Amino acid sequence: MILLKKMGSWLGSIAIAFVLVVFLGVFIFQSTKVLGHSMDPTLHDTQKVYVSKLSHTFAQAPDYGDIVIIDSRVDQKRTLMNDLLDSPLLSLFLKADDRHVWIKRVIGKPGDTLEFKNHKVYRNGQVLDEPYVKEQMIFESDKQWVVPEGHIWVMGDNRNNSSDSRVIGFIPLDHVLGKKVF
Repeated sequence: MILLKKMGSWLGSIAIAFVLVVFLGVFIFQSTKVLGHSMDPTLHDTQKVYVSKLSHTFAQAPDYGDIVIIDSRVDQKRTLMNDLLDSPLLSLFLKADDRHVWIKRVIGKPGDTLEFKNHKVYRNGQVLDEPYVKEQMIFESDKQWVVPEGHIWVMGDNRNNSSDSRVIGFIPLDHVLGKKVF
């Protein structure tokens, strides 16, 4: 009888700890791993990054230059279930595929006009000073993109080897899962 009470106490403590860790990972803070070379030279393949989820939890827009974690499935509405399934702890148990979670840099915010000419990025007619970019960008376009309300535009620092907003378009703010802290 005493053994059963002790086991119940232990199981209760483990359950509470599990729920707390999931809560923290979904709403407050989590670590994630960089997959690929799109953020070279700033971040490297397999590097661990720590992310504040508070901006996602409280629906705060990121700033220019912030490194953000996004859900690249911009054609799908995000739900609380997505947040739970993207939690690192739960994804260990569920063998979830996290290739839709990308790490990119914020280049444009709502209302910004973006252009890509002379191998540079122009925001609202001004060329961006981007010392973090790996090499000169090959991409150019005659098109202008105006970031709609409730969205951002993101790009990788390795512009010639990055799937980003040039491929998937504007990122809804609810698809910004967090900001890199360190």
